[in-house]
Amino acid sequence: MRLHDVERDKPVPLEVDDLSREYAQKLDREDPLGHLKGEFFIPSKADLKSKTLPGTTLNSQPPNTTNTDPCIYLCGNSLGLQPRLTSQLIQTHLSTWATKGVHGHFKPLDDSPLPTWVQADEVAAEQMAGIVGALPSEVAVMGTLTGNLHLLMSSFYRPQVGEGGRWRVIMEGKAFPSDHFAVESQIRSHNLDPSNALILINPPSPDNPLLSTSQILATITKHAPQTSLLLLPGIQYYTGQLFDMHTITAHAHSHGILVGWDLAHAVGNVELNLHDWDVDFAVWCSYKYLNAGPGAIAGLFVNERHGRVEEGRGVEGYRHRLGGWWGGDKGVRFRMENEFHPIPGALGYQLSNPSILSLTSLLSSLSLFSRATPVLLRKKSTSLTSYLHHLLTTFFPPPSSTLTIITPSNPAERGAQLSIRLKEGLLEGVMKGLEEEGVVVDERKPDVVRVAPTALYNSFGDVWGFVEVLRGVVGRVAGEVEGWRGREAVVVCGRVGREGKESRI
Repeated sequence: MRLHDVERDKPVPLEVDDLSREYAQKLDREDPLGHLKGEFFIPSKADLKSKTLPGTTLNSQPPNTTNTDPCIYLCGNSLGLQPRLTSQLIQTHLSTWATKGVHGHFKPLDDSPLPTWVQADEVAAEQMAGIVGALPSEVAVMGTLTGNLHLLMSSFYRPQVGEGGRWRVIMEGKAFPSDHFAVESQIRSHNLDPSNALILINPPSPDNPLLSTSQILATITKHAPQTSLLLLPGIQYYTGQLFDMHTITAHAHSHGILVGWDLAHAVGNVELNLHDWDVDFAVWCSYKYLNAGPGAIAGLFVNERHGRVEEGRGVEGYRHRLGGWWGGDKGVRFRMENEFHPIPGALGYQLSNPSILSLTSLLSSLSLFSRATPVLLRKKSTSLTSYLHHLLTTFFPPPSSTLTIITPSNPAERGAQLSIRLKEGLLEGVMKGLEEEGVVVDERKPDVVRVAPTALYNSFGDVWGFVEVLRGVVGRVAGEVEGWRGREAVVVCGRVGREGKESRI
């Protein structure tokens, strides 16, 4: 087997080509980030099957502190696992609220690891900046992904209709539905018709769901004279394809087009350098690879050149944005005056004071990212995914009639996710079988299983165990499906013979 050096896109030879569990364990022993798995709660197989919460009382800690029968959790692309530190920090926050009341906003505590509430958003933004490759002033932790997309589109999508005007938006035809909803509604808010103002980049065919960089660049070039904004996902949620954000951004800019990225499946997953790539804006959630919990507070990036505020020029001194109290200058915020003085940078896009409970959950996870550089995390992620790809293509060699991998085979063109397309009719049975065996993955109907080995808490043993279970489940389900089809064919043929025509059941 060969893993890959993603920075050079070259195979890295390993000592032994071994498909055994022992070899996976060897890789885990050599993993410099392996200790981080112990910082997370891994659901047990029993907990997944239970219809009650084990050991829950008003004063209890989260269950599963000593898990002897953990599940195989490969679903971080949908919801990340809970860091053990989260409950501790949340309890600290609750204690602050209980004992300090409103003073928790401003008075730091000597024995608390948390910032004051009025500082929490800035502390989180500073830590997040290192993950997305940005200046701290270019990041705000706030709101929700789609809410932030609406806020930034109101600032960056300013269509000009008429001769020489730019009013169209280019986006991916198979983007996550909420992005379509947001973009179409923004277009309608300007009294434009999405069927005319929206340019969609669609895959070549259902059998080839990937978008090449050349196809994206060609679409940009073709529609550039009328295009105001390009919006794409950093990683395509369905296929797991990682787009060349740097090249695409530069090409769009060369045609005078503003560029935004939805990084829901990229943040905390792959290396990002939003500042150096000169991205105009980006949005992301924090409940997938950032492990901040379901529906947790999201984030946004605004390039420093768009966040400048020129004093004394009023609304002409900064880029248009929807204003809110928390985006105003802290020095005058509590004077309760009606003149808006926006904070320079991304923080000036904030609306209301953020949920400290949600921020605390995010801070717990960000503290773990600080213990591993983005380069090390990406290196481990690449190795895990390459190992998964190797095992799948070994046991289901292409062209397999049972399953195919639709994610790019080049490690530089994917993140932590491999999307597996199953033969028609297998998905429901395979997902049920995996669940029965304590394996957690994600499905996208009608036929795709998404598998995401996450660098912070997954191991090579998890990957090996998943493939071992998958082999047995797929073999059993495929046999049952083929047996059912064979019985159906016998019935149909029998009816054709007796009645002289086909009669389906």
